[in-house]
Amino acid sequence: MAYDILAFDPGSVTDDADFPVWWDKQLEWSEGHSYDDASVTTPALKEFYKELIQTFPPMNGPHSPTNEEIGANADLEDRLTDYSIGTTVVYGAFAWSQDAMARLLFTSLAAKHGVAVALVSDGGAILRP
Repeated sequence: MAYDILAFDPGSVTDDADFPVWWDKQLEWSEGHSYDDASVTTPALKEFYKELIQTFPPMNGPHSPTNEEIGANADLEDRLTDYSIGTTVVYGAFAWSQDAMARLLFTSLAAKHGVAVALVSDGGAILRP
C-alpha cells in the first residue's frame, strides 16, 4: 500500500465530474512509451518532476539513485518513490511514512508550476492552479 498522488495538465480534463473517466483511461498506461521518462510529458510537468525528484528520487528510471548512493544516505531509501509519467500526468506512489512531506512538497510545486493535483489517497480532492 502506498500514498498515491498525481499532478496533471489542468487542460487535459475539464472538471471534477469528468476526472474519474479520464483517470481510468490514464490507468491503462497504454500510451506506447516508457513511463519512467519525463521527456514525454508537458513542459510544466517536466519542471515539476525535476524539482520533486530532488527530495523524492525515483525508484526506477534514468534519475534513480545507485545502490551506492542509497547506502551512503540512511533516509534516501524511505524517500524513493514509484513514478509513472504520461503525456499529461505525473503519478507518484510514496511510502506512507512520507505522506505529509510528500503532500506538502507535491502541492507546493504544483502551484509553482501551474499544474493540477489529485489527492488520490486523501479522498480524491482535486486542486487546480
